[in-house]
Amino acid sequence: MTYWYAKTFHLVAMVAWMAGLFYLPRLFVYHAEAQGLGEPEREVLTRQYAVMESRLQDIIMTPAMVLTFVAGGTMLVMKPETLAQPWFVVKGVLLLGLAGYHGWCIGVTRRLGRGEMVMRGERFRVMNEVPTVALVLICTYAVLRSAVGLLAGVVISAAMVVLLGLGIQLYALIRKRKAAGRAGGVPKTA
Repeated sequence: MTYWYAKTFHLVAMVAWMAGLFYLPRLFVYHAEAQGLGEPEREVLTRQYAVMESRLQDIIMTPAMVLTFVAGGTMLVMKPETLAQPWFVVKGVLLLGLAGYHGWCIGVTRRLGRGEMVMRGERFRVMNEVPTVALVLICTYAVLRSAVGLLAGVVISAAMVVLLGLGIQLYALIRKRKAAGRAGGVPKTA
């Protein structure tokens, strides 16, 4: 029964952590774009975004990440044979990558809080997709581990990442066209 409690905490914590990883880079986009505004808007918005970013990290993301790893570690202690499975090795590498991404986000939050221009909003939009790609890959390996082999999992994952990338590019193109239409005096459509 303890294993199932650990799994429950693992899943709930993972959802909270991923929610933070999805939302924080979106705040970075808004923060970076606010730095290009005139006063007093820039001061008000950048201060507010800095508060939101640090609270999201300190209150939600970091505790959720720690609980994700603690609950996952508890499950591994109870079922150590999982460590030898190829799908878990891939999942472990991706989780370590997400933890590194989390650390990168902490650094960005600190730099933005000091008023530094880290990168433009477009670059943050791209970085916003990193956790999405990682989540797709982790879920693919965790769910399909017994249904497909490691090679098939790699092919499925690659296809998902390519489709996600194409969707991102399509969305960027639509945004640019809408912005160009508004700038050229073309009425905004629904």
